[in-house]
Amino acid sequence: MSRWKGLPASLDHRVRQLVIQLRRLKDHSGLSLAALAAKTSYSKSSWERYLNGKKLPPREAVEALARVCGVDATRLLVLHEVAAQAWESDRESDREFGPEGEGEREPEGGPEPVVQEAVIQEPVVPEPAGVNAAPDAVVRGARVGSPATRGALAVLAVLVAAGAVLLVVRPWQHEQDTDARPGTGTSAVGRTVSAAPTFSRRPGETFTCRVQRTAGTLSAGHSRTATAILGNGVGGWEVVEAQCLLRHHGFDPGPVDGIVGERTLRAAKRLQSQAGLPVDGIVGPDTWKVLRR
Repeated sequence: MSRWKGLPASLDHRVRQLVIQLRRLKDHSGLSLAALAAKTSYSKSSWERYLNGKKLPPREAVEALARVCGVDATRLLVLHEVAAQAWESDRESDREFGPEGEGEREPEGGPEPVVQEAVIQEPVVPEPAGVNAAPDAVVRGARVGSPATRGALAVLAVLVAAGAVLLVVRPWQHEQDTDARPGTGTSAVGRTVSAAPTFSRRPGETFTCRVQRTAGTLSAGHSRTATAILGNGVGGWEVVEAQCLLRHHGFDPGPVDGIVGERTLRAAKRLQSQAGLPVDGIVGPDTWKVLRR
C-alpha cells in the first residue's frame, strides 16, 4: 500500500472525503502514479496534486480513475459534485477575505468617511374614502441596489444552490440507505416504504450474523453491496456485512462491530491469499465476489 502524506488541515471535509476515496481506489488497483498516468490522459504530477489535496481533480479525471480500476463511477461523481461546490466556495472566500482569512483591509490613511445617502420623502397621497390599501403591499424606504437588498439576494442565491446540491446528493444517499439493510427502503415498484437506519453503535456493541444463501449468493442481511471499498478505520453496515461473511468462510474478523480494525484486515488478507487475490486487506469488488460465493 502507498504511504500517503497527511492531507492539509485546511481542506474542506467534503473535498477530503473525495480524496480519501480516490486514494483507496488507487491503492486497491495496485497501480503506481506513473502507471496511472500511462493509462489516463493526466500526468504523474497531476495525479500527485489530485491525490494530495493540492488541486481538485476534474470530473473527467475521476471518471478515468474509476474506468482504469474497473468500478462504477456514479458514487465518486456524486462526491466530486459536492466537493466542487465546497472548493469553489473556499476560493470565493479567499478572494473576499484574503488567503489567511484576515478579513477585508482598510485602505491606507484610515477608513473612508461614511457618506449618508439622502432619502427623498415622497408626498403621501390620501386614499379615497371607502378604499383600503392591501396590507404590506409597499415596503417603505427599500431601494433596489441598497446593501440590504443585495444581502437578501445573496442569501437567496445560496439557498437555491444548497437545494440543487441536495437534489444531487439525496438520490445517492437514498441508494446507500436502501443497500444498507435489505427489506427496508424501496419496494419492487420503487415506492418508499421506510427509511433505512443510519449506522451507529455504542461502545462495545456488536451485531448478529445470519448468513443465508439466496439465488446462489451469500448475504448476512446488513448490506447488498458488491462494490464498496473498505479500508482501515472505515465503519458502516457494509463492514458488518463483510465481517459476517469473513466469519462464515472461516476467517475470524474479531468482534462484528462494523469497524475495520487490525483483526478484520488480517482476516481479509488471509481470504485474499487463499483466493489468489492481491493481499492488501482492503475489501473491494474482487474480494466481495469471493465473500458472496
